[in-house]
Amino acid sequence: MNARATTALETADWRRRVFSIYEEVRRLRGADAVEAHEFWREARDDLFRLHPASPLLPEDLEGFGGLPIAPYDPAWSFEVEIDEVADDDPRPRHFDFETGTDGVVPFDLLGIARIEGVGTLDVWRLTSYGGGLFIPVKDALAGKPNGTYGGGRYLVDTIKGASLDQNVVLGVGSSSTLVLDFNFAYNPSCAYDPAWACPLAQPGNRVPVEIPVGESYPGDVH
Repeated sequence: MNARATTALETADWRRRVFSIYEEVRRLRGADAVEAHEFWREARDDLFRLHPASPLLPEDLEGFGGLPIAPYDPAWSFEVEIDEVADDDPRPRHFDFETGTDGVVPFDLLGIARIEGVGTLDVWRLTSYGGGLFIPVKDALAGKPNGTYGGGRYLVDTIKGASLDQNVVLGVGSSSTLVLDFNFAYNPSCAYDPAWACPLAQPGNRVPVEIPVGESYPGDVH
């Protein structure tokens, strides 16, 4: 099998495993959010350590001791409404992202999530084949030593099954609410391997507060 085909199959399997991880997280979270978070942390460590599509570079895999993820704090879990965008709101309604491998990926602004004590986050909808929701976040710790990744982290990316809402992943139901749990904020693959191209936090996905939970970014992963 040629190298491109092998890479495509490995990437597809990575996504399948992420879907499986979040399916179990949603099941566990209904009874015990701390247990669900611990499962998520351990499963992602195993995925990064063992999977051939891991974004960790060879030098980071050697001696890898786990991703830097803070203990669970229920104060950072929210259920929010998706508000409509006012006609006179100046925020951009669309952005295109050039992946380099999948071509240009278009996103439209679906609405705004208002999180008490945090700020607002734009909720984006993938408008190409398959659809999906995408919510990145860049907080006040971004780019600081032992802070968070400078380009922002992901909260929701249903293209890969990364959501705590079952109906959102399946695309069923008419609920306008979302679970946004910052304890599950994670770094995109490009944080570890510059060969990956990742859509990062747009201006409407940057908040002025420090978010000390979820995956941090100390500059290495040892």
